Amino acid sequence: MLDWLRQPASETQVTHGQRLWLYVASAIIMILLVMPTLIVVPMSFSDSRYLQFPPEVWSTRWYQHYFGSDEWMRATRTSVKAALLTMFLTTPVGVLAAYGLHASKVSFVRVAFVLLLTPMMVPIVLIAIGAFYAYVQLQLLYTLTGLVLAHTVLALPLVVIVTGAALKSYDMSQEQAARSLGAPRWKAFLTVTLPQIRFAVVTSALLSFLTSFDEVVVAMFVSGGDNPTLTRNMFNALRDQIDPTIASISTIMILLTTLMIVLAQLFGQDKRKSS
Repeated sequence: MLDWLRQPASETQVTHGQRLWLYVASAIIMILLVMPTLIVVPMSFSDSRYLQFPPEVWSTRWYQHYFGSDEWMRATRTSVKAALLTMFLTTPVGVLAAYGLHASKVSFVRVAFVLLLTPMMVPIVLIAIGAFYAYVQLQLLYTLTGLVLAHTVLALPLVVIVTGAALKSYDMSQEQAARSLGAPRWKAFLTVTLPQIRFAVVTSALLSFLTSFDEVVVAMFVSGGDNPTLTRNMFNALRDQIDPTIASISTIMILLTTLMIVLAQLFGQDKRKSS
């Protein structure tokens, strides 16, 4: 153990002992992040009518209640549809915006970049209130279209940031070479640039999906009626009654998110191997 602490941790000759405080802090942060998951998952298998940890009797009662409930299934379908539509709308728009900002030579490009990031700077509750009042006038309140548009606004900055970072490490001379050989700009982008940044595009699509699927504040204002989201119903169930169904839904959402992240990482490994 002492020999390991004296060994260099990097090329800068910083030893593991000098980084010991960083390892301890990282471990504490990881425990705090993982602890809620370690509590929620066992609670979802409890037979109790209340949230109970640890469970006295193990059961899949609340999973059966979730899959057998028309209300929960309707909310799930709304969330999945909204997340998919948000992903399909946000990803191409955000990728093209990031490409335009990267390739543009105009002086106000930084201003445009800041404007695109505004939804990340403004408190989300203000966005929700603004969307609510706008949707009342446009008759988009409690519609799937309004929900997708609001989630697109929230997810767009993430796509621009991730794709923009990938474009900064990309050699634009490859695209310029294709254009010099007669390829139109759109074709050069699709056949040369896009394959080079495909991992960033896939990551952006994943983040767009998760942003919409997990969002609750805006959904509380603009979703409802025939189009309630899953997170909205979960929040109401936790506020109005302690429904253990939310523990089973949270476990399913954790598994879904983990699966998507693992698939994205596997896609990234395949990309690096092929390159």
